[in-house]
Amino acid sequence: MAGNVVIEAAPDALDAEALRQRLDVSGCGSIVSFVGITRDSDDGEEVIALEFEAWQEQLSATLQSLAKSAITEFGVHGVAMAHRTGQVLAGENIVAIHVASAHRKEGFAACSWLIDELKASAPLWKKEVKASGETWKSGLG
Repeated sequence: MAGNVVIEAAPDALDAEALRQRLDVSGCGSIVSFVGITRDSDDGEEVIALEFEAWQEQLSATLQSLAKSAITEFGVHGVAMAHRTGQVLAGENIVAIHVASAHRKEGFAACSWLIDELKASAPLWKKEVKASGETWKSGLG
């Protein structure tokens, strides 16, 4: 299955619906989507923002590789993925994943796998900004 891939590293804003519109859904009966947003609180304390630093040269390549793997592994038609970099305020989109497939089952499986793999392997580092100070969160993404 050839599939189609749309990848975006978004430094300023992430429009999840505009990303979805770029995905070819010919012959598909399903689009499964995940949109992650910045929480407004953590451990009972207000979160002002998250700041994402990325190894820019590798971010798009990593997302592209993950998308192609999902198409091959799960037999889906296409994947559109975007991740913010820089400062992301509470309530704003951090990441969007859209999976186009003939049927929902493989779409859900691929979408779940993609967010897990993205968090495990994308060259992204996250700092949480609260009124009490800033904390780098462990792990990637």
